[in-house]
Amino acid sequence: MAEERRIVREEASNWWILLVSGIAWLLIAWIVLRLDVTSVATVGVLIGAVFVVAAVNEVTVASLVPGGWKIWHYVMAFIFFLGGLWALITPIETFFALASVLGLILVFYGVFEIARAVSTRATNQYWWIGLITGVLLLLLAFWVSGSDRAYALAQSAYLILFWVGLFALFKGIMQIMLAFGVRHARKEVDAASAMA
Repeated sequence: MAEERRIVREEASNWWILLVSGIAWLLIAWIVLRLDVTSVATVGVLIGAVFVVAAVNEVTVASLVPGGWKIWHYVMAFIFFLGGLWALITPIETFFALASVLGLILVFYGVFEIARAVSTRATNQYWWIGLITGVLLLLLAFWVSGSDRAYALAQSAYLILFWVGLFALFKGIMQIMLAFGVRHARKEVDAASAMA
């Protein structure tokens, strides 16, 4: 038990990294939601950059979590990295294919968030935020996948920016909640160690 407390104490000491990354995601969401669409290529490059940042973020989270969750974070990082790399190499094609690609990634990510929230319900008092975020991501995925045929090109550009902004907003909220959950876990371990 003392070894587990030591591991939690060491890993939880980096809770601020999650907080900083959550704030960064919120800033990305703010920037994306304020951008003016000037070209199709700009939208593709922007999507690629967001996916690469998401991949780096997932690798960071994977280094902080134990067990099987580490593997799932690496899988999500790999998916985000491939999507980002493809978007940066072919930004114009990215724009035209984005609705279906983004929808698929959001389905995976929404299911992942729901599974993580439900499985951590006993230890994470903020589990319900992950559940709500996962459901919203799934709804967003279905909206993204079905709306690519309903709007003209200019309207689609604005919708894609809106989807990316919402994705960054959801990610920022989740990272901030996770940071405070990790910080709370550390305080509980410290309190339990003091009592022992």
